[in-house]
Amino acid sequence: MNEPTTGDLFASAQPEQPPKQARTLTRRDGITDEGLAHFQSAYPGETLTKEDLFYYIYGILHSPDYRERYADNLNKELPRIPRVKTFADFQAFSQAGRELGELHVNYESVPMYAGVKIDTGNKPLTDADYRVEKMKYGKKGKEKDLSTLHYNHRITVTDIPLEAYGYVVNGKPALDWVVERQSVRVDKASGIVSDANDWAIETMGNPKYPLELFLRVITVSLETQKIVNNLPPLDI
Repeated sequence: MNEPTTGDLFASAQPEQPPKQARTLTRRDGITDEGLAHFQSAYPGETLTKEDLFYYIYGILHSPDYRERYADNLNKELPRIPRVKTFADFQAFSQAGRELGELHVNYESVPMYAGVKIDTGNKPLTDADYRVEKMKYGKKGKEKDLSTLHYNHRITVTDIPLEAYGYVVNGKPALDWVVERQSVRVDKASGIVSDANDWAIETMGNPKYPLELFLRVITVSLETQKIVNNLPPLDI
């Protein structure tokens, strides 16, 4: 009987594996040196970093003036980032971008909006009572009442500020995204069930997560609009 060769599935001894090397990560800037120099040249004697420029871009992309003025271009091509005339305006857009970035990245940890009323029928709730199937807005006659949200048959949220719906992401108010995604959905083609309650309990460890997310996104929406409304005019 022949001896097993090296690499044989049933070899009595496996070849020694090289020791695993420590994984190293390299941080790379998304902004080139040339891009930074282009903006630095507009403000001689001033100091600005790639991080400052990154947040400046984020601020500019939220500017209503920018979106309106270049609407046609933005529908057809990647956005082009202008240089504002003064360094003071550059700093204003950059600072706004930082504040917006903090809000939008950490939306799950911002304070929940405290101005709403939550009606539970004056009954104490268990974790199971926070299960959500499909949130629905209220109605006034035949019209949708966006100030009211029926979370489930036990929980209704009222006094939602209508101005919160002014923060739009990809053509839809951010709050509408929460209502749509924090639900139980079944894909018609595959039959796969997407259950927001599973994510809330198994990943977040918090069965109240869908409701709390809605309240946090109210805060994000209002604060975003406050920052955007205070942006300087786009003077380039």
